[in-house]
Amino acid sequence: MSQAYNAYGQPIGSNLDRWQAPSKPSAECLAGRFCRLEPLDAARHAEALWQAWQVPAPEIDNDTEGRARWTCLGGRPFDDEAGCRAWLARMGADCELLCYAVVDLADEKAVGMAAYLNIVPVDGRIEIGHISFSPRMARTPISSEALMLMMAHAFDMGYRRLEWKCDALNAPSRRAAERLGFRFEGVFRQHRVVAGCNRDTAWFSVLDGEWPAIRECHRRWLAPENFDATGRQHRSLTSMTAALRHDLFPS
Repeated sequence: MSQAYNAYGQPIGSNLDRWQAPSKPSAECLAGRFCRLEPLDAARHAEALWQAWQVPAPEIDNDTEGRARWTCLGGRPFDDEAGCRAWLARMGADCELLCYAVVDLADEKAVGMAAYLNIVPVDGRIEIGHISFSPRMARTPISSEALMLMMAHAFDMGYRRLEWKCDALNAPSRRAAERLGFRFEGVFRQHRVVAGCNRDTAWFSVLDGEWPAIRECHRRWLAPENFDATGRQHRSLTSMTAALRHDLFPS
């Protein structure tokens, strides 16, 4: 694409006259093969989420109450089921967010949550965050499909930039972003103070022009023929998107 210039010979960004700002996302269900995303409703989802989040993280020896996975989110914001219900009610009522419960289609129980945030239709940008997936989602296609559904919905609505931010020390989140096709943009140093500790924030994004190729990777990975009878994948999503990143972002 050639560089555009204004009447004064100064370089300017590409013309967006044909682009229309999207609407804010509406509270609707997003359905996949393995899971369904439902707008968060504490009355409907709190009991199942509390139970799912109580399961200890298997890789942490002393995580007796499932608290370890909340570290990079500033610590678990509740201590009991009543507190969990109240916190979910506040999250669901926050007009700056659109929170989803991730429902496992195998038993129709909520097993995690995620949200859209930093929703700026005038700029066409939106972020996926507030991700808290339970161990029940580990080593299943549900965790990947839930985020793929949110990615697809964002671009279907007309957003042109999808963001992912995480603590720069959160290696699993960084791997997840790149596995899904996000591009690493850099680190904001000393960006926040979380639970009394410094947080450097790693930024990732997908742009609308990059999305069709990433969506095709998602489609091929989710295809029934990519899984055997036990649900084990034949080809990893990481291998698909790594090859794509080489094509989209040559060094």
